[in-house]
Amino acid sequence: MSLKNLNAIKTHKNLISKLSNKKIKSFFKIFEKNFEIKESFAVAVSGGPDSLALAFLTKIFSIKHNLNCKYFIVDHKLRKNSTLEAKKVKKILSSFGIKVELLTWRGKKPVSNIQSLARKKRYNLLISKCKSLKISNLIVGHHLDDLFENFFIRMIRGSGLKGLTSFGKKTTIDEINLIRPLLNFEKKNLEYISDYVFNFFVKDPSNENIDFKRVKIRKIINDFKFSGLNQDKLFLTLKNLKISDKSIKFYTEQNKRDNSTLDKKNKKLILNEIFFSQPYEVVFRSFSDSLKIIGKRYFTARGKKIDNILQMIEKNALKKETLGGCIVKKVNRTVIITKEY
Repeated sequence: MSLKNLNAIKTHKNLISKLSNKKIKSFFKIFEKNFEIKESFAVAVSGGPDSLALAFLTKIFSIKHNLNCKYFIVDHKLRKNSTLEAKKVKKILSSFGIKVELLTWRGKKPVSNIQSLARKKRYNLLISKCKSLKISNLIVGHHLDDLFENFFIRMIRGSGLKGLTSFGKKTTIDEINLIRPLLNFEKKNLEYISDYVFNFFVKDPSNENIDFKRVKIRKIINDFKFSGLNQDKLFLTLKNLKISDKSIKFYTEQNKRDNSTLDKKNKKLILNEIFFSQPYEVVFRSFSDSLKIIGKRYFTARGKKIDNILQMIEKNALKKETLGGCIVKKVNRTVIITKEY
């Protein structure tokens, strides 16, 4: 056996030995029970406790189940020491046999809406990498606290049923499965794992910056928890909402199937008059999906912008608009969507 293989075995044993801690072992059992992956996967990590805990749990899982997994850190270069921080995390994980590749966001950086744009760029880089490696499952470290925060953020934005329920254990973006296996884990437990296993995790200063909406929401949620909001009640609310969401999905797919025609030769989607005569939520989702099909964007356009165009169509005032990488125009009694070049 080569020295390289011997070192790998030694490193794996060192990592697996962490399961001798009863608390760590119980966390892994919970993770393993809910992590139903039987093929290669990629893991998005950072220096935060949630993603470091995810790196540990997925690595143990991959060793136990003999699966190939890839690890990636996105360096946004939004903070002065971000590259040094990413390299430090890479070095620490490497010492435990977790090989990490850095993906860098190059080019001009935004001065407003920073967190949202950074999130989109992060997923663009990660999804592109998964596609190049022919990996269909991307594992991310969102946890229970994130689930609470995301629900309230979307509610404040005025999100509809789809928006309120879309933050689930599995979401498909551009044919890549985005999987969140830590939604039953509280942040404090993930901090325990990271601290025990790696004796390290990065504290992101933006998490204390009250200029960011997410930080403000976090403080509001803490107040709600004192009034009785807990995990079981949130999950019950989401369960009820998802039941309704499933019904709307059925009619949305039916509307797209029966009332739209894809002209592959001319690369355009034709929506007939009946397409827009359905209940509003069905029309909204059908139209949003149509934009994604032609625009080939990972994320949908803002709901307010979609709503504006739908109102123009209803009032017969639409001529030609651009949205989500598409050109939308009215031709006789149909609406035609083509890609914007």
